[in-house]
Amino acid sequence: MKNKRLYKHWLTSLSDVLVSVILMYMTLFVSSEILVYLYINTKIQLINYIFKFWRIIENNIFGDNIYIIIQVFLFIIFYLLITYRKTKSLVSIMDETEIMSNGDLDRIIEVKSKGDIRKLVENINGIARQLKDVTLEERRAQRTKNDLITNVSHDLRTPLTSIIGYLEIIDNDKYEDEVRLRYYANIAYEKAKGLNLLINDLFELTKMQNNSINLNKTTINLVELLGQVVAYFEYQFKGADMQSRINYSNDKLIINADAGKLVRAFENLLSNAIKYGKDGFYVDVITKLEDKMAVVQVINYGQSISSIDLPYIFDRFYRVEKSRNSSIVGSGLGLAITKNIIELHGGIISAYSDRERTVFEVKLPINTTM
Repeated sequence: MKNKRLYKHWLTSLSDVLVSVILMYMTLFVSSEILVYLYINTKIQLINYIFKFWRIIENNIFGDNIYIIIQVFLFIIFYLLITYRKTKSLVSIMDETEIMSNGDLDRIIEVKSKGDIRKLVENINGIARQLKDVTLEERRAQRTKNDLITNVSHDLRTPLTSIIGYLEIIDNDKYEDEVRLRYYANIAYEKAKGLNLLINDLFELTKMQNNSINLNKTTINLVELLGQVVAYFEYQFKGADMQSRINYSNDKLIINADAGKLVRAFENLLSNAIKYGKDGFYVDVITKLEDKMAVVQVINYGQSISSIDLPYIFDRFYRVEKSRNSSIVGSGLGLAITKNIIELHGGIISAYSDRERTVFEVKLPINTTM
């Protein structure tokens, strides 16, 4: 490929030289013919002087040298005219790339040339766009990293401060009696469990986003799996004074998936519905088949999610206003983990909310070979 391009450039340069030579000889020939014609058929004094001067040059001992000089002069003029556009384009490319090298990646090179120069310009513009995208992505990653460190530091510091505080009371024997000792120890234990949950969720989410987690996929009946998960949550529903309602379609929703990971994802959705949907009493779990996709909806009827918060609820540590309540426990990573699990299975998760209900919808590709 490189040799072909090299030969092509050689041929192009050679053709420019040949065209310049042809134009030079044609100009000399035509000029001499016109001069002879005008000398014979006209009585213009200036033509007579030019013709006689031309004859003197031809008969002069230095005539050949002068003739060669004229040929070289004409050749250079024609060659420069032919290569002017290419040279102008190359100079423009050099000027623009120099500006780009100073950090102006929004710059776009525009030239009217064709062929290889145009391809060169398109490649440079493509590299500039890719470099700009990479730069923006690095900046977003840096912001995400800084936000993550800030959020993790805050979420780790809060329970850790409580643990240290209560253990310090116990260590300094500042508790009133055995009952108060057990109370302080229990609080420290619960805070430690929350801290452990946060750390484990953070590690799991990081592994998913780094594509370093392996899925153990098997053939699964999604309706049966959901039935088991909902049945397991009946105790939590009763404890929250809530009730689950199921509406499973008759379609066979057979999928290839990692059962353990999907259970974790739907557990997160049901836990989320219990935490934020208590005011609505009911949690509905609905399944259906749409366009070769198994669709699962988890619906609660509690306080709605605002349109401002809705696009960000699957982000790590994102807190909607109502979740700032300190009585609501969790790592703040549940929905982010759920989103990653669904996407690892080639699925899609979305959410929408209005005054009446909040719906989390999961779509997973069904096994069409069954």
